[in-house]
Formats: sequence, structure tokens, C-alpha cells
Amino acid sequence: MGDAEWGGLPIAASAVDVARGDTQVLQGVDVLIERGTRTFILGENGAGKSTLLRVLHGLIAPTRGTVTWGGDTSRPPRQAMVFQRPVLLRRSAAGNVRHALKLAGVRGSSAQRCIEHALAHVGLAALAKRPARVLSGGEQQRLALARAWALAPDVLFLDEPTASLDPPSARAVEAIVNDIHALGTTIVMTTHHLAQAKRLADSVVLLQAGRVAEHTAAAQFFSEPCSAYGRAFLEGERL
Repeated sequence: MGDAEWGGLPIAASAVDVARGDTQVLQGVDVLIERGTRTFILGENGAGKSTLLRVLHGLIAPTRGTVTWGGDTSRPPRQAMVFQRPVLLRRSAAGNVRHALKLAGVRGSSAQRCIEHALAHVGLAALAKRPARVLSGGEQQRLALARAWALAPDVLFLDEPTASLDPPSARAVEAIVNDIHALGTTIVMTTHHLAQAKRLADSVVLLQAGRVAEHTAAAQFFSEPCSAYGRAFLEGERL
């Protein structure tokens, strides 16, 4: 199977534990991320959401258990991650996207076309020459998404990408995430906004103190959770 066909999907975590010192951050986690889905990881603060996201991306190795990408234990190259606070270089908006493309082996006129296309799609074409670090918080997050978009990843991981944004900026980010998904990218995202998950998710992973309390279709979760913890979690949050 060629790389284009493989794409590192599905992603399967099996009996995954992650320990930090004496603390068990994840315990016996089994998760399957199917191609083309939007999977949202939910849970209280400290439940292990960000850790699980990084395990699925391959940034953190499990203490025990395994993670495979398309049945392989090698992390595939065509993945991207966007963090809550974007990590941007001291370059222009276009320069940040260009650097990511250069690392991926895309240069010259091909890179320029990708840069223009990605910045236009996130509404930043007019700010291409603006230093990235003077952009507003919402603009910086859209730039981080443009950088990911330009790489055409098979999977995009997002760690609470709207947590520090005002509602209009958050909705703009949501729209971009939906656009990227519509192009065929699988989405895996953490959020503490249940309403956001209800709007966007196809599948939900609910963590309780590092364990999977539920892993089910989003429609099922929001209408009739399978677990007592799921019901309590929904009742305790405002949609």
C-alpha cells in the first residue's frame, strides 16, 4: 500500500497508559479514529484530554499499550497539530506558512501558490506581509490553521483551538475547521465547549480521570449518553 493510500488511518490506541511520575494520566485507553471523522475529546480539567491528543498524534509515547496508524507503528508524516496558543515564528504571516512548506519539501512557485491559497481561505490574504506576532489572537489562530491547511494533512489535531478567543473569532475558527474537514482531512480535537462539540463532532470520546467513559457517535452522546458519568457530565455543563 502506497503512502497516499495509507494516510496513517485509522488511528488505534490499545490499552494505553501514560504515567508522569506516580500519577496515571491515562489508564487502559482504547480509542479508534476512523478516516474522515471529526472526533472530539471531552472531559473535565485534568481528565487527560491533551495527553490523549498528543498520544494519538505520536508526540507522546505511551508508558504501556500501543498506538498504530493505519496498522503501522511508525507515525505518518502527513499529520498537523494546532495548539491553543499558536507557536509562530518571528516572520510574516506568509513566512510562517512558507517555513512549514519548506520543512515538507515544498518550495518555489508551488509553495507560493499554497501560501496564497491557504491565507485566502482563512481570510488573511491582505495580512500576508504582516508580522505574525502582531496579529490578533483570532488572526494568529487562523494563521496556524492556514499553515496546517497548506500541508494538506490526512489528520489535523487541534488542542482547544478556540479556548482563548471571543465568540466571533471562535466561530471563524470553527468554519475553517469544517472547511478543512470537507476537503477530506480527519479531525481530532479537544474542547471544553459542549455546544461546540454538539455543532461539529461526528464522534465523542469522553474521559473520566484518564479513562474512557464513553466513545460513541456524537448524536448518541448528546441525546442519550450510555454511562452514568456521561449523563452527569452533560447535566453539569451548559449547552
